Amino acid sequence: MTPSVHAVCRLFLLLLLRLGPVVPERLDPAVEDLVNRNADFGVRLYRAVSSRTDDNVFLCPLVLSAALVALLSGTGSSTRSQLLQGLTLVGLDPEVLPDQFRTLMDASTSIQQGVAIFPAQGLSVSPSYQDLVQTKFGGKVQSLFYAAVPEALDAINAWAQEQTGTQIQQVLSTLDPQTQLLVVSAASYQARFNPIFNQTFTQDERFYVNKYRVVMVPMMFRAGKFLLAYDRSLKAGVLKLPMADGVAMLAVLPDEITDITSVEEGVTSEKIQAWVQKLKKTKLEVQLPRFLLERSYSLKNIFQTLDITQVFQDDADFSNMGGANGVKLTEVCHKSVISVDDSRSDPSGAGSESTAFSTPPPRLTFNRPFIFIIYQESTGSLLFMGRVTNPTEK
Repeated sequence: MTPSVHAVCRLFLLLLLRLGPVVPERLDPAVEDLVNRNADFGVRLYRAVSSRTDDNVFLCPLVLSAALVALLSGTGSSTRSQLLQGLTLVGLDPEVLPDQFRTLMDASTSIQQGVAIFPAQGLSVSPSYQDLVQTKFGGKVQSLFYAAVPEALDAINAWAQEQTGTQIQQVLSTLDPQTQLLVVSAASYQARFNPIFNQTFTQDERFYVNKYRVVMVPMMFRAGKFLLAYDRSLKAGVLKLPMADGVAMLAVLPDEITDITSVEEGVTSEKIQAWVQKLKKTKLEVQLPRFLLERSYSLKNIFQTLDITQVFQDDADFSNMGGANGVKLTEVCHKSVISVDDSRSDPSGAGSESTAFSTPPPRLTFNRPFIFIIYQESTGSLLFMGRVTNPTEK
């Protein structure tokens, strides 16, 4: 073998070692189990929230679950058992959960988020519990004097601004001066499609809020090859839209004659997994409205419908938070913001040009209420879930 051939062979072997075969990294089974349980809780929560309103809906189940598991770490006895059951976490070790959540949250770098526990001033909170909330959840424990409502509100809203890069200016506008313990979570996300929608093709189109109301919205456009599925049982199409940072959106559009409520009632975490598995590459023209959602929720009443009740009662056990007796959770507050538009380019430099086909392919237009689900592709973790009823409203 000549030196030149020998060098080429060495180079070829080096490339093989560097480039392949590419084997997907296997998710830790315990983390995979947690992902599935979180998705189940997130979908149940979404259904509970969406069933109470006709407005836009937007939640970040991952960050909200993290806040509740941070709270869980401070509970004991039957309070802990019931909270585990309500969060679909029965059978998992509460001592290990904080580390597992840290893994999921570390993988979700595109979300600006925060969790916080705000006990009333005078309640005993141990340094070890404060350290756990900070190190495992990136969260904060801060005592507040709730009788001074304006100052307490300022402190909570300043925290939310800091955690979300000022994307969330105000997480709360009112407070009960008798508050004993408050759990707050906040999340902000800027969608960056990859490939992106080209602004050049965006134009105002009709969006049918319902059969009585039509609004004009900026409708983004892109032609190309997409992953698409159809659910015959729910009568809805499912479109996958890849985004930057290893995140993807599933946009779920009910048929024109199908009420979105019936689709929502049929959505489960297993159903979402089935949609992903059924996706097939299809040539399409896609129109999707720009939208900005900013939704706030006080979830005490919602949680009680999900059988999470004892934390709110006089017999709640928060002994692992620092030994305080007679403490109960007053409220769980959650605020999340998402911006979906065609103004942000992907940092990888991916192009935004629509593909030109010799024959125009079918067009899928999201011009009526639809559901969207955002998940981390590497873990399958459910990050956000929402409903766009009217893109012109937050």
